[in-house]
Amino acid sequence: MQDPAMPAGDLPVLELFRDVAGTVPAYRRFLHDQGVDPATVRDPAAVPLMTKAGYLERYPLAERCRGGRLDTASVVALSSGSSGKAMVWPRTAGDEEPVTARFAQVFGDGFQARSRRTLAVVCFALGNWVGGMYTVAACRRLADDGWPVTVATPGNNVDEIVRVIEELGGSYDQTVLLGYPPFVKNVIDAGRAWGVDWPAYRVKLVLAGEAFSEQWRDLMADRAGIDDPVSGVASLYGTADAGVLGNETPLSVRVRRFLDRRPDIASPLFGDSRLPTLVQYDPADRRFEPGPGRTLTFSADGTVPLVRYHIADEGGVLPHGELLGLCRAHGFDPGDGPDLPFVYVFGRSMFTVSFFGANVYPENVTAGLERPPVSDWATGRFVLSTAEDADRDRVLSVVVELAAGEKPSAPRERAAGQAIRAELLRLNSEFAHYVPADRQTPRIELRPAGDPEFFPAGVKHRYTRGHRGSR
Repeated sequence: MQDPAMPAGDLPVLELFRDVAGTVPAYRRFLHDQGVDPATVRDPAAVPLMTKAGYLERYPLAERCRGGRLDTASVVALSSGSSGKAMVWPRTAGDEEPVTARFAQVFGDGFQARSRRTLAVVCFALGNWVGGMYTVAACRRLADDGWPVTVATPGNNVDEIVRVIEELGGSYDQTVLLGYPPFVKNVIDAGRAWGVDWPAYRVKLVLAGEAFSEQWRDLMADRAGIDDPVSGVASLYGTADAGVLGNETPLSVRVRRFLDRRPDIASPLFGDSRLPTLVQYDPADRRFEPGPGRTLTFSADGTVPLVRYHIADEGGVLPHGELLGLCRAHGFDPGDGPDLPFVYVFGRSMFTVSFFGANVYPENVTAGLERPPVSDWATGRFVLSTAEDADRDRVLSVVVELAAGEKPSAPRERAAGQAIRAELLRLNSEFAHYVPADRQTPRIELRPAGDPEFFPAGVKHRYTRGHRGSR
């Protein structure tokens, strides 16, 4: 495995393009349908963009595999289907190598797991869904490579997770919880309520699927007894399409925490008042480039190769030297770290809600729910939508998930509404200027943990819904 801290050459997009054009039946048809003769393409910019609708949903699965052979895959997984119909993703052991390199960077650089006995507890849903099984495979490959890592797979069952940790955690130098941020928060909060001594297990966190704030990172570090939130909590940027694309490093976290304190620098840099997820990536495995409308495009080899695939996540690419130079120019030295470029990600613009002409982002609501005392009794999961009240006036609606054992009340609804409104006014200038003052406080509905209508277990949570009627 390549040393994940070392710089690497860029993935040769034109070479990948020609290889895929010659070996993947669907891609040959795609180029023909686009009027592109691969023999004439000399510039990567002339390679047409792949999209989910224009490529993945248009051509049969087997034809999107090399040689038109689905049976060469050793395993298949399903995407979450958060934007529609779930997709099937076949892969081989070779496809897992670049993903394992990202886990190696997190476990090695951040957690020192090459020399520390580590219990890795996978808290993602298991089964055909891509996150859990991909995580299990990557952690097992670290163990197979000689790392002192033991993998436990209780899945997203809080009782089983706590049982595994209490039974086994004392035999290891550290315990790593891997899962979606709000679910991992549920695990930690439930354990605290049951008397689990989290600091005794020297907990670390690996998170994926959703953005979180630096305040949330600090909150989780405090509740889990993590001494250093910079090195002890790491986020992965991944997709079902190609696995893990990038990961937080202590360097990227230090930079993000600096930018969180300096919105005057962050907003011009990212072109947005929101603070995105900021990770580093290896351009030898995944080649990012800007896509249309401030979105991202990437190329990656695999059983189903992706060439200039428009993933539609909002974000951008920042060269390593440029970003660190910006920090130093403003008096902050971020220190050492991997000589790899950065990619920042806001998520997909379709997950915003429009209210009085203002775009309301899930990240804005998350910041409100992370404020005390709301964070003491809410999991952090919610569903954001617009609705009509009895007079058919538009209201901003937020359904909030209560932590296990917590009860709804009018004072808690008011507290959540006020906290979300305060963060919306602080973070979202459109909201502050467009939304009338008497409509700025959202309507809050508190639902129990695991509510089957809004917070079902075992599936990736979606934070926004379309228009809801009056109730």
